[in-house]
Amino acid sequence: MKVEELSENIETKKDFEVFLENLRADFDTNKDEWENRNLKDFLEALHAYTSSIEGYYKNMDIPFDENRPTWQNFADVLLGATVYE
Repeated sequence: MKVEELSENIETKKDFEVFLENLRADFDTNKDEWENRNLKDFLEALHAYTSSIEGYYKNMDIPFDENRPTWQNFADVLLGATVYE
């Protein structure tokens, strides 16, 4: 299963752990497809994507409570940081 598909079904901490394992494996296999290939760039994108995640959820018509993030929200931010410029 692709990492994007895994990220869509995260409900528990264990689901998030499986997602993280697959995200790391995706980097190993598909590094050239990642926009941010070093830690500095990835962390900058992670910060920027986290700052604008409300817009993503609003555009996708997905409910979001910034005071109660879910494992799904964490996965969305990490996955977003792989491609965010």
